[in-house]
Amino acid sequence: MIFPLLASVAEDATLASTVFTAVSAILILLVLILWAKVHAFVALILASYYVGLMSGMDLLTINDSIKSGMGGILGFVATVVGLGAIFGKLLEASGGAEALAYSLLKKFGEKNATWAMVITGFLVSIPVFLDVALVIIIPIVYALTRKTGKPILYYGIPLLAGLAVTHAFVPPTPGPIMVAEQLGANMGLVILYGVIIGFPTAVLAGPVFGSFISQKITKGIPEEFSTEHLAQKFSDENLPSFS
Repeated sequence: MIFPLLASVAEDATLASTVFTAVSAILILLVLILWAKVHAFVALILASYYVGLMSGMDLLTINDSIKSGMGGILGFVATVVGLGAIFGKLLEASGGAEALAYSLLKKFGEKNATWAMVITGFLVSIPVFLDVALVIIIPIVYALTRKTGKPILYYGIPLLAGLAVTHAFVPPTPGPIMVAEQLGANMGLVILYGVIIGFPTAVLAGPVFGSFISQKITKGIPEEFSTEHLAQKFSDENLPSFS
């Protein structure tokens, strides 16, 4: 009776130690990045050393573990992300992202523009990184805000929701690819489930929440985004055809 009890206590202690190490490593990572302003890559390396030391590994073993872990992940992730970045750059340079947004706006109409924004963000953020896609499409949000007089969050939140959801859930963005690789998940199923789960999430966080929060918070837009400039930038003559 004593030995099984001791084994159970030891197992619980090991589990508690592992959880403590993981949680404290995340806290250290956040402190280094948010408070100490350490570069994210350096912070990850330091946190990795912390986890290794807390796990009882020596420095040489930690070095080998970091090298093999990063090398194995990047060997797969870099290929997919690289190809996705090429496609995204083509979409950006050709004006395809703006053409998609403009086409959806015409189909949905001004009354349902929030749906056009969330769908645009959802689709564009698959091949294009979130920050790049936001810079490309945000002028359309400014133009809609000026035209309708509605708060900028009314259109901005749906766009951001669509961008953020696919950036987090749907490959070829690095996050979901890395998780899928670590878990040994089927990439096709990751994309499928990411879309199935992600789109309702984007709808709730976008048009639904955006309609609510825009009634509470009003915000102006930069003066440099003049109506004339935006009208010229997003005219049919300046955009590729999406039909």
